[in-house]
This record gives sequence, structure tokens and C-alpha cells, in this order.
Amino acid sequence: MTKRVLTLLLCLLLALFTAVRAFAAAPAPSSAPAAGEGSAAAEATETPAAIMPAGTADFDVPCQAAILIDQDSGTVLYAKNADGQRPIASITKVMTLLLTFEALEAGKISLDDIVPVSEHAYHMGGSQIWLEPGEQLTLDDMLKAICISSANDAAVAVAEYVGGSESVFVQMMNDRAAALGMTGTHFENACGLDTDGHLSTARDVAVMSREVLNHHTEVENYCTVWMDTLRGGATQLVNTNKLLRRYNGITGLKTGTTGKAGVCISASAARDGLRLIAVVLGAASGDERFAAATTLLDYGFANFANTKVDLPADAPQTLPVRRGVDTEVELCYTAPTLYLTRKGEGGDLCAAVDLPADLSAPVTAGQTVGAVRILRGGETLDSYPVTAAADVAPLTFGFCFTRLWHALLPLPDAA
Repeated sequence: MTKRVLTLLLCLLLALFTAVRAFAAAPAPSSAPAAGEGSAAAEATETPAAIMPAGTADFDVPCQAAILIDQDSGTVLYAKNADGQRPIASITKVMTLLLTFEALEAGKISLDDIVPVSEHAYHMGGSQIWLEPGEQLTLDDMLKAICISSANDAAVAVAEYVGGSESVFVQMMNDRAAALGMTGTHFENACGLDTDGHLSTARDVAVMSREVLNHHTEVENYCTVWMDTLRGGATQLVNTNKLLRRYNGITGLKTGTTGKAGVCISASAARDGLRLIAVVLGAASGDERFAAATTLLDYGFANFANTKVDLPADAPQTLPVRRGVDTEVELCYTAPTLYLTRKGEGGDLCAAVDLPADLSAPVTAGQTVGAVRILRGGETLDSYPVTAAADVAPLTFGFCFTRLWHALLPLPDAA
């Protein structure tokens, strides 16, 4: 390397060092909105809910507890004793199904796996497909038995297969319930037979029903089957959810009946882009269970609709980053494309994007950098965060030196 190149390199390093020190010492302009503009996130916190749930003062349904929610947003549309703890019978199997489908998704098990039948599973009472100890059915067949005929023996056999034992699986159920925020729920078994302390709420049932329906849509392939057979046609399965034959748009999900729980259902249905979940607990009969679910679903479809709200065409996909190792960061928009409104109120909805002109490093993936506001007639109905999709570290002298060194390395070879 010639003396001239060395001299040039030293001069460049000195200039770079001086520039970086000055750069680091300079105050960084704020990325927040200017004074008086307000914070979109703060505005969203103060915005009143656009939809207030109906209750028994508006209309009643023949059961001890009930709830109706929008499947996409989770918005509660009707509630009756929704947080009262009570037995939920075989609706328990919604959590059993959720954990099974999550294990399938993770590649831990497959539908073709043979699920052994233990003595413990064999001795389950209530609804069953009369599994024999040592009998082997595929996981796919077991799921059919659980979803169509609400088989307790199949549910326990699957629980043992996924968790190693029913007790371990029940702990998995309780852990998953806690992760979903199901504060009123405690499981004691995988099938829903009456057991002291085995309790949930209508709201919690709606939460776990929404989770499995939104993230494991294959559950509908089982829950919407009216009749099927197992064991080469020797065992007939008939769905316990009679709404499959009575209600337009039904997509599931699970029925349940025990002496303590009464007659229950978590019913899901979809029409014209609107997806609803109706939970009915503690009805006195099957007819009242289905009547209550029908009333709730009819109320939802008659009064609410999903309206498509697109982001503005010029919504940025990236933001410039000052003083970072990258010059820009990609953005993640969390606003839904469908927004729930009362029927007739969705025509003038629009979305507005609130973002700063740029950001200052460091930027952290998931960091809230702005908001999308849903507006109607200038009024903010809801706000959803816009987040950074990646980390952007701040510039450092070491980073700049490395960049410069790599840029100058080819010079001696070219001489």
C-alpha cells in the first residue's frame, strides 16, 4: 500500500470520526406529531365504543348465560350473564380441538397417526363411540368422532396422545386458556363431563371458539359434517348440532349437555361477509338451546354488517430512518380491511393514516410509529397502531469504520 493511500485513509478516518462525534452530539428532532396535532393512539383510547352490546333489557333468550360476538373483530353484540362461571359440558372439547390443531400445525402429529386407546379412555361415560382398549383409529377418525358425535372416549384418547396423559393435557388446556385471557375458566378434564371445579363462562367460550375458527379453519371440515361413518361403515356418526339442517350459513361449532351444565352450544355462522359466534349455556332443553342460538344469530345478521375500509392509496409502506444503519424501515398496518357497523351506517367510512415524516434510530420491531384511524363524518370511531416491521440500530463509529474499511479494501488489489 503506497504512502499516498495510507495518508488518504488516515484523513478519511479522521474526517469520519469527527463527523460521527458531531452527529451523535446533535439533538434528534422528535418523531412525534407536532404540538396541537394530538396522538392518534391517545385519541383511540378516548374514543367511545362504536357498538354497545344489547342485553336482557333489549331481549331475552331461554338460557342461563349467553353471548354473541363478531368473529372477526371480537366485538360483543349481546351479553347475558356472560361472565358467570358454570359448567360447559362438551363445549370443553373446543379447547381440546384447539390444542390438537395447534399440534398438527406445529408438525408434532399428523392426521394419519394411529391414536391408541387406553383403559382410561375406554371408561369414559356419556356420549361415545365405544372405543375398546388397544383399538387403534387414525387421528382423523378421532376428530370426526369428537366433532360430529361429541365422543368423550375419543376426546380423552386424543388428549392422551397429544399430551402424553390426560392430566398433562388438562394442564396444557389451562395454560392455553390463561394465554387467551380466559380468566373465568378452569378445566379438570378434556371432554367436559361434570367434575367439581370444571367451569367456564359464555365470554370465555366465545374467546376459545373464535381462536379455533379464525386460526384453524379446517375445524369446519369436521364440524359441518352432518353424517359420517367409522370402522368401515360399522359405526354411524350423526352430528349433535341440529342447526346444520336448520340454519342458513351455519359453520359449527360444538354442542354439550350434562346434568350440571344443562344444554349448551357454541354456534358459528356466516352470511354476506359477516361471521358471528353465539354461545348459549344452561338451556333447559335442546329446543331451547337451538332457539336461543337462532335468536342471537338472527339479531346479529339483521342489525350488523361488515364494511370494507381500504387504506388510502398513498399510505406509505416505509418510513425514512435518520442516523440508523438502514435508511428506512418497512411498516406493518394492523387495521382490518373489514369494519363492523350497524346496518346502514357503513357508507361513509374512511381510513386516515397518521405518521411522522421520519424516525430516529434506534427503531425496534413492533414499535408503534403511528396509527390508522377509522372515520365517519370526521369523527374517529377506532384507531389501530402502525408498527415498525424490523429493527434499525443507530449508527456507531464502529459500524461506519467497518463500512469504510470494506469500501477501501479493494484499492490495494487494483493498484
